[in-house]
Amino acid sequence: MSRIGKKIISLPEKVEVSLDKSNVVTVKGPKGTLTQKVDADIEVKLEGNTVLVDRPTEQKRHKALHGLYRSLINNMVTGVSTGYKQELELVGVGFKAANQGNLLELSLGYSHAIFFAIPNEIKVATVTEKGKNPTIILEGIDKQLIGQISAKLKSFRKVEPYKGKGVRFVGETIRRKAGKTSAKK
Repeated sequence: MSRIGKKIISLPEKVEVSLDKSNVVTVKGPKGTLTQKVDADIEVKLEGNTVLVDRPTEQKRHKALHGLYRSLINNMVTGVSTGYKQELELVGVGFKAANQGNLLELSLGYSHAIFFAIPNEIKVATVTEKGKNPTIILEGIDKQLIGQISAKLKSFRKVEPYKGKGVRFVGETIRRKAGKTSAKK
């Protein structure tokens, strides 16, 4: 039983949802517009100021799609009304981040700088304060795209468990390992 799929999506003010005959859901809001193609088996109903997602049978596939599309539509509604923000910090000596428009330049301890082009749908900002780790701030309306970009940035220098160096989310806790201990004879 999909508990998430059964929840009703209530629409905030200034957010409009429209549905095509080809099962394409379009959500318009003050921050922008997002579209999502919905599987033909899943039914999306617009009732006043709410959106309801329904499934035809109790098959495992239909149950999975039911919760998936309800979550995707809810994320679209939240994105166009309030937006999403993700902050990453660079932990390590000499790690730097700078941006010119949507081109991000990272110095992560390699012999070369990493240049990464951020899509135009996402706003990027870098903050470097003395005594604090450099921070990359990603803002946009598409939760899926922000998650994908932040995962790619984290993959450039994964956090290692001994010293905790690498790219991580702000506030993320890392399980640290104990280093080598000398053998006593």
